[in-house]
Amino acid sequence: MSGWQWGGWLLWAAVLYRTYPPEFFAKLRQETGYQHLAFSSAVVLFALWALQAGIKEGLDIHFLGVTTLALCHGWRIAIWIATVPLALMAVFGFVPVADVGMTALTTAVLPITFSYGIFALSYHYLTRHLFIYIFIAAFIGAALTIVFQLSVTSLWYWLADRHSWQEIVHNYLQIALLMWFPEALLNGMAVTVMAVYRPHWLRTFYDREYLSPER
Repeated sequence: MSGWQWGGWLLWAAVLYRTYPPEFFAKLRQETGYQHLAFSSAVVLFALWALQAGIKEGLDIHFLGVTTLALCHGWRIAIWIATVPLALMAVFGFVPVADVGMTALTTAVLPITFSYGIFALSYHYLTRHLFIYIFIAAFIGAALTIVFQLSVTSLWYWLADRHSWQEIVHNYLQIALLMWFPEALLNGMAVTVMAVYRPHWLRTFYDREYLSPER
């Protein structure tokens, strides 16, 4: 394995160690309903990541879905749940085992942290209203997150000398940047449905604050 691949694995392992959520595993053991939510989240994420498309081999594009994952579970638990689809991607040959570490960082860890940061900023600095939660934290958050993820992935491919910058721009970035609206729409719709019908699935959604008549 190359230095990038070893570094990716080591950094991913360090992130998992630092973000270990003991309350998550305790809740998984105790609540059947939460087990279904957590494993369903992992399966949906795998389905989104497995639906890849691209012009040039090695420059594939797919939906992320990590904004909804972060809003449902919080950033630390979201990072741990993302290990399941990442493992499945390696098992089924979508990602080489050597690349799993860097893929985890560029597809899960950094985008999840970035997306949750957008939610945190909207929570602290904007009016706590249902529209703000859906439009800023979910819709805009997802759009910015996939642009961020594509940029980080492109930088990795270029620095690791996998593709020339010209190849990345013409065969990846120009097409991939068209994904921002579908990604935003996908996450925005998912969060809207959950906020209306299953608000208890959204760990970051607080009824008393976002639906308070005083606000």
